[in-house]
Amino acid sequence: MSEMNKILLNDDEMPRQWYNIQADLPHPLPPPVKKDGTPIGPEDLAPVFPMNLIEQEVSRERWIDIPEPVLEKLLLWRPSPLCRAVNFEKALGTPARIYYKNEGVSPAGSHKANTSVAQAYYNKVFGIKRLTTETGAGQWGSALAMACQMFELECKVYMVRISFQQKPFRKMLMRVWGAECIASPSDQTQAGRAVLAATPDSPGSLAIAISEAIEDAVTSKDTRYALGSVLNHVLLHQSIIGLEAQKQMAKVGAYPDVVIGCVGGGSNFAGISFPFLCDKIHGRDVRVLGVEPAACPTLTRGPFVYDSGDVAMMTPLLAMHSLGHGFVPAPIHAGGLRYHGVAPLVSHVVREGLMEAQSLPQLECYEAAMLWARTEGHIPAPETSHAIAAAAREALKAKEEGRERVILFNWSGHGLMDLTGYEAFLDGRLNNYELPDQELQQSIKDLDGLPRPPEF
Repeated sequence: MSEMNKILLNDDEMPRQWYNIQADLPHPLPPPVKKDGTPIGPEDLAPVFPMNLIEQEVSRERWIDIPEPVLEKLLLWRPSPLCRAVNFEKALGTPARIYYKNEGVSPAGSHKANTSVAQAYYNKVFGIKRLTTETGAGQWGSALAMACQMFELECKVYMVRISFQQKPFRKMLMRVWGAECIASPSDQTQAGRAVLAATPDSPGSLAIAISEAIEDAVTSKDTRYALGSVLNHVLLHQSIIGLEAQKQMAKVGAYPDVVIGCVGGGSNFAGISFPFLCDKIHGRDVRVLGVEPAACPTLTRGPFVYDSGDVAMMTPLLAMHSLGHGFVPAPIHAGGLRYHGVAPLVSHVVREGLMEAQSLPQLECYEAAMLWARTEGHIPAPETSHAIAAAAREALKAKEEGRERVILFNWSGHGLMDLTGYEAFLDGRLNNYELPDQELQQSIKDLDGLPRPPEF
């Protein structure tokens, strides 16, 4: 076994195709439907997305070629390093080997750039001139702003208001890359004005911001909407993470016992795990674990239902674990994990029994992030801290059992734009918050009267 602590791939070893898990699912993904339960067709999505991305959304081909112009942009930072967290292991006193895929090396600081570059390219070649989107913590908005600059597209970002206030440097980053970033809910759309009329001090939510961005897209000329997570084509673009990780682990003769990713909408988790889930489907013994905040426990406590991706119900109904499209999460600092629904493909693999899900409290995640920063040096995003905390739990379990275990997790982004959260933690101003059951039950009343997903 090699003792390499940083495992690199050459440029010519970067994957040239994306992996589509739909080709290998034991049961097909339930289709998106209208409110009356009838499946939607590609033409129903055409006002929102370009047809070339819609084709990827519905594709069941196992491998999809990455276009050369996209590869050219990805090579600015990819292949990303696979590292071993030796100092973190020593601090935990564990016999486990902990590997992490460092997606914080992208110019925008997170995994989000893997799909923003692809989406900007496909919109550009389709003739689109302007993109709208939403962002929670700001990683996605930053990544899309960068990609739009690369492909000479205009970009407007509706940023969840609480994150807009908590993370001022994220909106500045978007401005540097030429995008317009405004707080959501805003007075610039009917959806935003409706929320402000009912709740003038609303902290916002991703569902509200999505409604605003889609409304802007469908009412503006030469404009489409870009989504940073949840949809099939987004998860497809992120599969490059796990495909690289498989090659890198093979270089040191290792294979993970457990693969871990934090889960909000599901894109970074799917990116690291779906190529390994392919192995699992075909007989390989590997555990896959998705980790979410206890304040927004979509996978662990949300029912599997048909629900809309946004508060105004402008999107089709998707079969997913959901807390209800009207859910407004507590203003925890892991803004990228504050979404009411989880990607249909991630929800589906939970339903298939292919992965596990767990929710963690905010303080445990920050404690793990602090230990990481003081051993490995890198300061993780609050979202990433959930994966770190779960990896620490697995490592300590290995210590208790006295057995070696190989742990792989996705270090989905750095936290250099999120230092106000660390300041609040260090000053003792953060608390744990677990979603009360009464609030959950009230929120999922939004789902009454909607169609139900089919059983297997």
